[in-house]
Amino acid sequence: MKSILLIGLGRFGRHIAIKLDELHHQVMAVDKEDTRVDAVLPFVTNAQIGDATNEDFLSSLGVGNFDVCIVAIGDNFQNSLEVTSLLKELGARMVVSRAARDVHAKFLLRNGADEIVYPERQLADWVAIRYSADHIFDYIELDEEHAIFEISIPGEWIGKTIGQLDIRKKYNINIMALKTNDIMNLKISSDTQLLKDSTMLVLGETKHIQKCFHI
Repeated sequence: MKSILLIGLGRFGRHIAIKLDELHHQVMAVDKEDTRVDAVLPFVTNAQIGDATNEDFLSSLGVGNFDVCIVAIGDNFQNSLEVTSLLKELGARMVVSRAARDVHAKFLLRNGADEIVYPERQLADWVAIRYSADHIFDYIELDEEHAIFEISIPGEWIGKTIGQLDIRKKYNINIMALKTNDIMNLKISSDTQLLKDSTMLVLGETKHIQKCFHI
């Protein structure tokens, strides 16, 4: 369990609060709008109404006591930048800030952010890839070059084993798991047979996966 300071309770921040609650983390939520704070009260340990760009207010929260500070402000970049900088000055251990563009990310990283998230871009990438082909069921980008795809098994692979197909050597990809009827099988070996109604979780360089499965 981690203690997390969440600043900014718009749609993105609210969804973070809900998910952190599901994961049983302790969350202090902050926003200057009382209606936004009220909306997350069922999902957080504590909440404060206040202006996080005010150094005295931010200091009163005990920033250095939190494992992670998340700046989820999305409607005012100047405020996001100020809060990020203040958090680091006040001794925050880890600051994760939201950015909409690369230029925003550069300023945030220079002013105290340890990591950057791009919710709009990441969701846009997922939607574009997920719905650009009928045989793709999920997609997780690991970095600029690597990803995990959940993908249907090509017709010519059905009934064959992973060893027979020699997938790693021929295609430079790895099958991490097979999913059948929402049940995940992680015990993958060269003798594992690929079945018609299953999907594969494939890990590798994005370009190799795209080439192999014609994405």
